[in-house]
This record gives sequence, structure tokens and C-alpha cells, in this order.
Amino acid sequence: MTDKLTNAQIAWRAAQDIADGAYVNLGIGFPEMVARFQPPGRQAVFHTENGVLGFGEAPTAGDEDWDLINAGKKAITLKPGTAFFHHADSFAMVRGGHLDVAILGAYEVAETGDLANWSTGPKDVPAVGGAMDLVHGAKRVAVITDHVTRKGQPKLVERCTLPLTGVGCVTRIYTSLAVIDIEAGRFILREMLPALSIDALQNVTGAKLHVTDPVGDLICPEV
Repeated sequence: MTDKLTNAQIAWRAAQDIADGAYVNLGIGFPEMVARFQPPGRQAVFHTENGVLGFGEAPTAGDEDWDLINAGKKAITLKPGTAFFHHADSFAMVRGGHLDVAILGAYEVAETGDLANWSTGPKDVPAVGGAMDLVHGAKRVAVITDHVTRKGQPKLVERCTLPLTGVGCVTRIYTSLAVIDIEAGRFILREMLPALSIDALQNVTGAKLHVTDPVGDLICPEV
């Protein structure tokens, strides 16, 4: 297996597809990294389920105000125009279709667009949180993830075996090896690492990869 992208590089690649002015919710943990890599000249408006819209970057260590946090309990900063609102209003924004993009992590993604990304294990966020609302309320749902588990098993599969977060909700996956769209119940390969062959990628993917257009090179800077 060829070298793979780092988490930061996956996050960088996902950030390139966020439009200027888009309203974006980033899942807890790894997806929060996407906010670090907004392209020059673009500025997303970030939303968090606990009731903040348009917040800024994470503060430097030692300058945190722990009254100002996101849904993952990470410290945030304020920008001109940052808004605070009730938790119920925050979920009304989600359920009302006011978010352009939700970017989440995953344990499994099926070729049908089904997503499994939650666990009640001792080291995980308890229960599903707001993810079930996000995957059906946001206009576009993307996933960032390693292509395989720590044991080398595919995370992109024909059918999820873990409890579902949402059904038919994911449209694009950014992995450590490729960028893959989900269309009509199929994985459509869009980009992959230049040193990787389609056969090698297929060997670590649990469902058939389809090629409908020339496959681009997945090239990310060192970040």
C-alpha cells in the first residue's frame, strides 16, 4: 500500500470544496480541523449545535475563555457578528435546512449513502448527539475519514453493519486515499493518490468503485 494522506491533508482537501459564505457545521473531533484550511478569499460561516454562529478560530493556549465553546467543548473566539441563541433554535436551523454543508467523521459509509458514525463505547462521545439531525437537515453531507480501519478493514462498504446515523445522506467522501462521490447507490471515483492503482484502491474498498469520468490526481500540500 502506498503512503496515505494525513488527517490534516484530508481536512485541507475537504475545505477546498466549501463555497465562500457557506453555512457549515463541522462534526466533533477530526472534522473540526477543516476550519483551519479555508482557501484564501473564502470565509465560511461556522455553526455549532450548542448555539453559536459565525465564530472564529481557536484561541491560543492560555487565552481560552471556557464560557465560549463549540459542541465538542473546544474553546472558540468571537468575530464581529457572532451570534448566540438557544439550543432549540440551533436545532431549528439544522432541521429547517439552513445549513449548506455538514462535514462528519465515519466508522462506515455504504455505497447507498448510509452513514454509521457513532458509538457508546467508553472512549467515544456518548450516543449520537446532533448527527442524526445534521445528516438530514444540511443541504450537503460530506465525510472525512481514513480509507480503512486500524485493523485494515474497509470503511467504505456495500452495507453498514453498525448502527446508522442516517440513510442515504452522504454525497461525497474524502479519504486518506481518494475522493469518492455517491450517486445512484454507487461509489464514483473522482480523485485518488497518483501512486495508487485503481485495482489497489479497490482491494481496500468494500464495494465496487465506478469510474465515469477521468480520475483526477489527489494532491495535497504538506500542512
